Amino acid sequence: MPVFEKNEFKNRLKRIKEKMDEEGIEVLLATHPANMNYVSGYDGWSFYVHQGVLIFIDRDQPVWFGREQDSNGAKITTWLNDENIIGYPDDYVQSLIKHPMDFMSDILKDLGYESSNIGVEMDNYYFTPRALNSIKENLPEAIIKDANRLIPLVRQIKSNQELKYMKMASRIVEKTMQTAIDVIDEGVREGDAAGKVYQAQISGTKEFSGDYTAIAPIMPSAERTTTAHLTWTDRKYQKGDVVLLELAGSKYKYHAPLSRTLYIGDPPEDLSDIAKVVVEGLNKTLDFIKPGVTCEEVEQKWRKSISGSKVVKESRVGYSYGLNYPPDWGEHTASLRPGDKTILKPGMTFHFMPGIWLDEFGFENSEPFYVTEKGCETFVDFPRKLFTK
Repeated sequence: MPVFEKNEFKNRLKRIKEKMDEEGIEVLLATHPANMNYVSGYDGWSFYVHQGVLIFIDRDQPVWFGREQDSNGAKITTWLNDENIIGYPDDYVQSLIKHPMDFMSDILKDLGYESSNIGVEMDNYYFTPRALNSIKENLPEAIIKDANRLIPLVRQIKSNQELKYMKMASRIVEKTMQTAIDVIDEGVREGDAAGKVYQAQISGTKEFSGDYTAIAPIMPSAERTTTAHLTWTDRKYQKGDVVLLELAGSKYKYHAPLSRTLYIGDPPEDLSDIAKVVVEGLNKTLDFIKPGVTCEEVEQKWRKSISGSKVVKESRVGYSYGLNYPPDWGEHTASLRPGDKTILKPGMTFHFMPGIWLDEFGFENSEPFYVTEKGCETFVDFPRKLFTK
């Protein structure tokens, strides 16, 4: 059974079709698993093979296509009628002589859409050059358009039910972050700490379990904190280590990311000073956020709030996020950075992430938030500070 009511899917489909009409797209091929999930409810670890959801401007339901052995998964997790779930034979899988997009093209031919304006997601992890070539070869009369951001832009505004799942994910990440801080100490192996983090993410709370997250736990220590996106190693934590923790909770693939920093021992003055500046800047910026301001204005407020300090942040300070699958929980739409004129609206969700990476160490303290009618609310209730052991 899908985790949303059918009416919610129909409302999503209506908004997507409105965007399709604006862009002159008659058929939209969604291959990103988050976009597939958003439209149909499909949820399975099958994105290592080609699959997709076809959305037609003039048909009531989309069509799911994928590997035949995954068809029952589509029947279980989606709101679609059985006749709109079409599996391809296994000899299409990783074949050198045929391609699943050949099969998809045959579906469009059978339904009379071989010469339509077709939107495809040109720049996602799950749509390959060979997939595009297959469509062009099989549907020479079709006009191919780039619709990479069409569904993600619709996904930016979350429903109350989506926000509920993100709040559930937030309860999970609170437990997960506390678990990491409790277990990390001098002499503990990094991999053992990561194991406890994974356990906390999946076991969730007493009321509900968690899901796998789109990004593995980011938890480097010592010199590895001078850069972003490193995980764990075989080494044991030592006194004097900085440990960066960028973790998440997930419920039904809706995320709550959170970053904090731990120091084992008495922190040096420069780290303490940076922590104070970043946390104060984060607090001031959150107070500023409200509907009607732009992403670049949020970043400007952050920059102004830390002016006069030694803290310099050249990369973006946040991004929209929500429903997603590996390798990223970000929506790849709005970013809190100069030049992004996206207007914040109620229901938008962002990970405000002013991570600082210097030559000697790093510091992270982030907050996921959602835009309300009057301002913004943070998802997570967890102290904003430099933690010490």
